[in-house]
Amino acid sequence: MLLEPPTKASQEKITLDVREIEPLLQGPALAMPPWPGAMITLEDGRTMYIRAATLEEAPAMMGYMKRVADVHHDFYDVVGARVHAELAGWYRKRLKDPYTLVGVIDGKWVGFANGRLMNEDINISLHTVAIARGGRIGAVMYYAKTYYAFELLGNKEFWATYESYNGWHRWGLGMAQPSYPWPETQHELGGARVYYVRKNYWDSTVKNYVRQMIGADLNFDVPESVVKANATLKIPAEVQV
Repeated sequence: MLLEPPTKASQEKITLDVREIEPLLQGPALAMPPWPGAMITLEDGRTMYIRAATLEEAPAMMGYMKRVADVHHDFYDVVGARVHAELAGWYRKRLKDPYTLVGVIDGKWVGFANGRLMNEDINISLHTVAIARGGRIGAVMYYAKTYYAFELLGNKEFWATYESYNGWHRWGLGMAQPSYPWPETQHELGGARVYYVRKNYWDSTVKNYVRQMIGADLNFDVPESVVKANATLKIPAEVQV
């Protein structure tokens, strides 16, 4: 848009370096304690290590999610496209205060959970995906994400929404999550209803509910051998959702 200046300007054209613009587009990040890494024994006896994904792993995960977007059941086409966009936003620094957790077994990528912080109080859950079947991997990843929000980040509210019937049944209904009035309050995933958990509800009910569901708890005392065995993320050759 051009508008005539109200006074004479000694310099009518100003050149900007994109490095001057980038701080305005990217914005300052909140101080977020990193996810420390944890392991858990799944119900089928396997040990899964949950660690923070590295930025260098984003392109490979994006490639996998492109293939998930070609799956036309249970809304995986929507999930795949949205997770791909979230990973791209993280990779290109166009997602505010994100976190990305991966579940790995002997290096193989089996679980995914991500979200971002709206502010110091509100944690926005984005997606939780079981990359491999069995062991209630999705439930474990969801538990890890909520644990991170309340126990490590100190958030006061955890906002979620659900694209699939199974997700809504297990978490929205299963945890008896209340919701904010809609459409006054909308989740950034498609403007859907916001289901929330507050810290007092997490402490009194939700934490125990999810722990009972998965049958174990997170162990943050991870041997170096487990860390090394899962340092390189192996992307599955086939999509199994």
